Amino acid sequence: MSEFPLRPRDIFEELHKTVVGQDDAVRELSVALVKHLVGQPAPNILLIGNSGSGKTTIMRAVEQFLSKKTALIEFANVVRLNANVLAEEHQGYGRVVLGRLYENAKKTLGDDAPPELLRRSVEHGIVFIDEVDKIRAQVSGAPNVRGIVAQEALLTLMENEHVQFEADGTTHTVNSSGILFVAGGAFEELYDNVLRRATIGQDVAPLQPVVVVSASGEVREELPFHLRDYLKYEDLFRYGMTPQFSSRFESIIVLNDLSEGDLAKIFVEPDASIFRTSRDYFKRFGVDLQITRAALIAVAWDASRQKRLGARALRETFRRVIRNLEFDPATNGGVITIDENMVKQAITGRDQGTASKR
Repeated sequence: MSEFPLRPRDIFEELHKTVVGQDDAVRELSVALVKHLVGQPAPNILLIGNSGSGKTTIMRAVEQFLSKKTALIEFANVVRLNANVLAEEHQGYGRVVLGRLYENAKKTLGDDAPPELLRRSVEHGIVFIDEVDKIRAQVSGAPNVRGIVAQEALLTLMENEHVQFEADGTTHTVNSSGILFVAGGAFEELYDNVLRRATIGQDVAPLQPVVVVSASGEVREELPFHLRDYLKYEDLFRYGMTPQFSSRFESIIVLNDLSEGDLAKIFVEPDASIFRTSRDYFKRFGVDLQITRAALIAVAWDASRQKRLGARALRETFRRVIRNLEFDPATNGGVITIDENMVKQAITGRDQGTASKR
């Protein structure tokens, strides 16, 4: 057996350049990726996290990492699809997933790639199912046919069966045992249900509030609730994920709620960050866009107040600050510096407008 050139830490370091605030999740995913790449059984992964916590960002980072490794081109077959697509599939048995993998293999390897190479690419694929929490088998105690169909379609593939699908006028048969499945969802009601159980003290010691001082100096009282500390498989069953389906995810990762510091890093550090993208826009008009540290902290603080939006809240806050400047950039070039006062004015204007509508 030849030595594999990549270690989990190598993958972690690459993904860490893009993914902020989710080190535990990235570590576990890095180990699963190495196992997948060397042909060992890798655990299917369920990512649970609020909107904007980084589920899609993680999988995009994986896709970009693999696409840069020419030696791993056979394994660079990563597809992302919404779970609701499975509820609409007419071929049945998850064949829509295999069809997506096949088309992506042709895109990566070329239409003239040998059939055997395309087949291996499908069998070594990585499938990211987004919004998996939307395919519940039951809603409010009543059966949800769409959810049942979608879960059964995925379950067929995850149980390592030989599955047939049609593509290019030919029937292909693949073994899905080597496909790595990563599913993600917000599971908002799950969060609330488990929090309620923890708050009233069923099964666990009741939560006690603690005083928290934020990076911006705000003092507030919070309940130190972390879903990962309380989550059980039974909670997923009650939510509407069938025991057979849930048990196929050997690794359940609850993503962190992003802190103000995490949000500040996300806003400025990654190559495709909101601020870097905005700077590129202004550069087209000969303008150098800058932001003070105090303004950066103010943006991150406001985003952190918008619970369960995570990094998505950064874009909403910054849009209010920058929209007038974007409409009419300085025609003579120069420097535009966003300061704390500009951010506070934008936040105050929004908050006052919201209050006046109540």
